Amino acid sequence: MKQLVELKVNGESYETAIDPHRTLLEVLRENIGMTGSKEGCDLGACGACTVVIDGKAVLACLTLALEARGKEITTIEGLAKDGKLHPLQQNFVDHGAIQCGFCTPGVIMSAKALLDENPKPTQVEIKRGISGNLCRCTGYTKIVEAIEVTAK
Repeated sequence: MKQLVELKVNGESYETAIDPHRTLLEVLRENIGMTGSKEGCDLGACGACTVVIDGKAVLACLTLALEARGKEITTIEGLAKDGKLHPLQQNFVDHGAIQCGFCTPGVIMSAKALLDENPKPTQVEIKRGISGNLCRCTGYTKIVEAIEVTAK
């Protein structure tokens, strides 16, 4: 039986009827139209679906949408403001940290949560902060560099 749920995503409220077993990733993509978070493995192993909930990086494929009620959800779509990329996004572009781009939203959201909690992380802390995100293209060097530049 569907339940009416209100989710606060990127500062806006969305009300939608969902089955209780639906994941936050499914609801974000299919009901709300926020397709930036990607479905990679659907097992919580790749990090492509990472969003930030109340300041913490969370795997949206493992989170039931009902669990996110009353919480502030930030997706990759919520980072750019007034047509201007967030510094993390811009630094990923400037430092060539994006290749195929599939993992990029999840990596950026993990980095965002890290930098919000620790604005001046060491390289080891950055690597630990994005360790749940798999990238098959970049080798991580440029990703780490982009995050380091943003921290400076």
